[in-house]
Amino acid sequence: MIATSACADLFRETIAPFGFDTFASGELDLADRARNVFYLIDWPDAWRRFYITSGMIERDPLVDALATHTEPFTWSELRADGSLSATVAKTLDKATAFGGWVEGLVVPVSRSGRKVGLVSLVGRYRGVAPEAKAFLSLISVVLHGHVRSLVSHKGFAAPPVGLTPREIECLTLVARGKSDREISQALSIAAATAHEHVENAKRKLKADSRAETVALAVSLGIIEI
Repeated sequence: MIATSACADLFRETIAPFGFDTFASGELDLADRARNVFYLIDWPDAWRRFYITSGMIERDPLVDALATHTEPFTWSELRADGSLSATVAKTLDKATAFGGWVEGLVVPVSRSGRKVGLVSLVGRYRGVAPEAKAFLSLISVVLHGHVRSLVSHKGFAAPPVGLTPREIECLTLVARGKSDREISQALSIAAATAHEHVENAKRKLKADSRAETVALAVSLGIIEI
């Protein structure tokens, strides 16, 4: 099985001839955008820091568009849409000014409910031919599926929903039916500490119960059962 870094390298090489030079892949909950998980972030460090620390995901027009677009779409198609607001246009212009990116391709990966997988490509050449769009969409879905199967073992591009590795370990054991005492024995920590880790995970995922916490973590690809 190809590692996530090798996947990123191969994907970057594949999209380059089509005018795209960087990308990101992850999962999010449209009902609460704070529930977001990055599987891969290939962005330049400066843009990565800006996007994550500024909370831009809360106002990202590409994420807004996922509420009504279930098929792949480009920035050009969004700009050509008469319903595109001035605020959305300004946000896209900010990305252009920051990285020189004038085109993007957003590939949604459908999930149940309000969850959605996502691969977002950006580049410096406007316009994507239909054949290229179809090919890039296909390989994006393949990339997303593969890295989703790897990240819970190999590590995430950023802490998913702010969860620590220990909190993820505890959630994984909760999903397997383990009690706080059993988690403490498995991880050689105090039962009270195990309980605290699980409660912290529940708070970060904004869940009402342990069962909902596990369900959300599984749906976002944070843990596997």
